[in-house]
Amino acid sequence: MASRSAEIGVSTQGAVGVVTLARPAKRNAICGAMIREIGALFADPPAAWRAAVLAAEGDHFSAGLDLAEHRERAPEEVMAISRLWHRATQAVRAGRLPVVAALQGSVIGAGLELAAVAHVRVADPDARFSLPEARRGIFVGGGASVRVGRLVGASRLTEMMLTGREVEAEEALRIGLVHRLSAPGESLAEALSLAAEIATNAPLSNQMIIGALDEIADMPQAAGLYTEALAAAFVQTDGEAKARMEAFLGRKGGGGPA
Repeated sequence: MASRSAEIGVSTQGAVGVVTLARPAKRNAICGAMIREIGALFADPPAAWRAAVLAAEGDHFSAGLDLAEHRERAPEEVMAISRLWHRATQAVRAGRLPVVAALQGSVIGAGLELAAVAHVRVADPDARFSLPEARRGIFVGGGASVRVGRLVGASRLTEMMLTGREVEAEEALRIGLVHRLSAPGESLAEALSLAAEIATNAPLSNQMIIGALDEIADMPQAAGLYTEALAAAFVQTDGEAKARMEAFLGRKGGGGPA
């Protein structure tokens, strides 16, 4: 499967879907059509996909929102756009696929909001991150106040938003904005390799990891532990889990550590 619109490219590499922001001439500024396409795709991804990579053409992941679309809007229109972003990004975050983001160059504003919904983020050493909305006289609307805040903490998010400063890749790794740094120019290759590895996991295990952990993080401890037990019971009695355990125990001669 391979397709392309004016906004995104879609292809398949084995069990991995690759979704590519495709406006490099505009540094992949995210327009309304682009976020709608992304949301629709992740809400109903191809059945053959077992993981996905979110990437971008050109030198930059995304320089942010396409502000040309947002010059004059009524409050209710701005709120509607924000809620559209929330629905679309939640389709990425809470869908059935683990998503690995490959990040390079500018990962700014709305670009960072989109990157933050990926389950694993791999950054090129040239990547830089910022939330400069206050300098434009606006406020984040694509989920940064929740998702980026959960990655780096409310205090650091406040500092990033007040100053609008650029966070370079090494600091991004240190504070939790990204999980790994690739070799120069290799973020996409590493993201594809990681996604291919993740795709070999049992699908139900992957779905529970990306679905249950976010919910457990919001729960009181006792409720979280109970939910963990339910998740374990559900996943470990699945047919594929049984087959994999039997194969593992057979290799180990009937026992041994996982």
